[in-house]
Amino acid sequence: MDEPEHARVFEIGNDGPHRSGVGERLDRFLTGVLNEISRARVQALIKNGDIRVNGEIAKPKLVLAEGARVSVHIPDAQPAEALPQDLPIHVLYQDDDLAVIDKAEGMVVHPAAGNPDGTLVNALLHHFGALSEIGGVLRPGIVHRLDKDTSGCMVVARNDVTHRALTKQFSNRETSKIYLAVVEGSPAPACGTVETNIGRHPVNRQRMAVVNAPAGKHALTDFRVLAVVNGDALVECTLHTGRTHQIRVHMKEIGHPLLGDPIYAKPAKQKHYSGRLMLHAWKLGFVHPRTAERMAFEAAIPKAFDLWIDQWRKQ
Repeated sequence: MDEPEHARVFEIGNDGPHRSGVGERLDRFLTGVLNEISRARVQALIKNGDIRVNGEIAKPKLVLAEGARVSVHIPDAQPAEALPQDLPIHVLYQDDDLAVIDKAEGMVVHPAAGNPDGTLVNALLHHFGALSEIGGVLRPGIVHRLDKDTSGCMVVARNDVTHRALTKQFSNRETSKIYLAVVEGSPAPACGTVETNIGRHPVNRQRMAVVNAPAGKHALTDFRVLAVVNGDALVECTLHTGRTHQIRVHMKEIGHPLLGDPIYAKPAKQKHYSGRLMLHAWKLGFVHPRTAERMAFEAAIPKAFDLWIDQWRKQ
């Protein structure tokens, strides 16, 4: 594998008399020789494939041997703020204060590490221009979020007054949020409530988990089965709180993880795996901050749900 262009190169055992690197872990060696960046940044560079040993992408704990060739490529800095991009979005409603979007499955909501652009925020800036600034330069207009692989309704704020009012409604549980999910198996009983605390998983930081109070945050989900096809169920979930991965964690907690969920299930072993996370933010309701009108929106159900939707309609 070729080394990145403009990479800094260190020959282990031949890089000066004070730090040969022989027998040292890769991340610790680089933290010592790259004084201008932190160890966390070094580990991020390794994870992103920007550091190679003998031309191959290496792991942080690799122990360096005599004669190894370490190349370091430090990418150019990303923009400090989100920039407009001409990307397709589906607008369900818009006025001078807010917009409601049917977010596409696979679209990241805002720029972050690993996703510097191509996000919903980049598209919103192109489509609407100025958005509320409360969320900061990387999250303008973002009042609430959907996971990358979740589709459906999102409201965004076009000014700060609207942003504050909508945030208060979400915080006070004055919005209505109804999702559709397809899960492994069929919950029994066919309707119920899951009420737990949800917090970061103690080992796998990509996951959330049910935790014992006072750890985590209170999470409340109502669910009811709408249809069952070949043993797997279409479930309507009503959220009364808005915790990260709430539906995914709660359905897993009752023994019915979502189809297509790479974090809480094993999609390759699911008989109805469609290639996507089967979670859709179907309906969203809130009070318009300026007009005080109760507004309700519905995002078209994706075709991946058709098998269960057809069965539901027959019933």
